[in-house]
Amino acid sequence: MAKLYFRYGAMGSSKTANALMVHYNYIERGQSAVLIKPDGEDRDGLDIIRSRIGLSEKAYSLSWLKKCLPHINKEDIWDCIIVDECQFLSPDDIDFLSDIVDDYDCPVICYGLRTDFQGNLFDASARLMALADVIEEVPTVCWCGKKAQFNARVKDGKIVRTGSQIEYGGNESYTALCRRHFKKGIVSNPNENKI
Repeated sequence: MAKLYFRYGAMGSSKTANALMVHYNYIERGQSAVLIKPDGEDRDGLDIIRSRIGLSEKAYSLSWLKKCLPHINKEDIWDCIIVDECQFLSPDDIDFLSDIVDDYDCPVICYGLRTDFQGNLFDASARLMALADVIEEVPTVCWCGKKAQFNARVKDGKIVRTGSQIEYGGNESYTALCRRHFKKGIVSNPNENKI
């Protein structure tokens, strides 16, 4: 029986690398899998998913999936659908993905952030928390070594606490922090540069 998965983690937890490895494992075993990304997410191009460590693969937009799905017979659907950056989808998009699981018996694995730079749930992530059959954390650590669970938006070495919920960026704009350092606004070890 197919399931809807939500694999979430803070920035830098290798979610995209994990998605690409899962895709590769399906293909290596002679099965079919498709990589999906939100419409308009173009940091690496509209049809590419790329991890920070350099892995990349061709991807399709969610609107492409919505257009082609009605023309696919249940027995011809992929063995798995893998969605990257799912936090940028809408709650209706998550409902659509859950319908694929239920109506086509096709597993859908969603990778993304749970919370934004203010510590609030993304709408799509909240919907996944409600609907997913399996919810798994992809862990990473804060600069102090504790589990990082917050995505701090950073500018000029300081945490940004206001602004638009969605602002694309990578290591230059965000860092993963534990709750303590997120709340205190400490983005790096203050003793790091002392001799």
